[in-house]
Amino acid sequence: MEKIRIVADFIKKGGLVAFPTETVYGLGADALNSDAVLALFKAKRRPLDNPPIVHIGSIKEVYRLAKEVPPKAEGLMKSFWPGPLTLIFRRSEIVPDVTVAGLDTIAIRMPRHNVALALLRESKCPIAAPSANLAGKPSPTSASHVLEDLNGRIDAILDAGPTHIGVESTVLDMTVDPPQILRPGGTPYEDLKKILGKVELHPVAVAEEEVPVERARSPGVRHKHYAPNAEVILVEGEVSAIEGKVKELVEFYMRKGNRVGVLATDGTAGCYEADVVIAL
Repeated sequence: MEKIRIVADFIKKGGLVAFPTETVYGLGADALNSDAVLALFKAKRRPLDNPPIVHIGSIKEVYRLAKEVPPKAEGLMKSFWPGPLTLIFRRSEIVPDVTVAGLDTIAIRMPRHNVALALLRESKCPIAAPSANLAGKPSPTSASHVLEDLNGRIDAILDAGPTHIGVESTVLDMTVDPPQILRPGGTPYEDLKKILGKVELHPVAVAEEEVPVERARSPGVRHKHYAPNAEVILVEGEVSAIEGKVKELVEFYMRKGNRVGVLATDGTAGCYEADVVIAL
């Protein structure tokens, strides 16, 4: 608990702290401190029109941060919190403009991770926390990933080992009826449908090509995300054709002296010989 107290002290004083959640590592700042949130955007090189998710340690905090909480949202909080589900509400007056990128809505979630919850409760404030990486880069699932991007740019990292889910939370807009998924993530559409009956998918969540987004109500839908520092090739088609093409590409790039990784399925991973082969 001593480490949690030290790190919570950074948050209370307007500092920036990377911490683990069940999805990815987040970079946290006091969500009600405008200067701290501005510093967070600067450290990540994050565009100011891309609102971060606000993390809470107790459901009762929602009623302070949101102008109204619909009954459907209360059912979802009961079923899925703590967990990888972010809910969007109309924001209350206490939330600074910078925290919500000037929008009239706020994205809130309660993480399912003991370290994150301990930090939130010790800090005694909601924490604005996008992923702890430079904007546009792959989201960090370990403390070493955070160091690669943010070493020297933030005050502290709480290292609790690798995260469990590895993709961000599902973002669900509760300001519309029926509720709308703005970003798919750790809570499946099917699970939400069981509770709500009807759930819509925003066009941007299922787009096969770029969809114009005027004012993004959710993180991760407007700007480039998950872009590694390497050329990426997606191979689609019949399984046998995919196997042949991937082998051909691996051979071509390894012959050129490149280090090559293959992300495959359980059924095809054994077919490939590359520097790294991972079964999705």
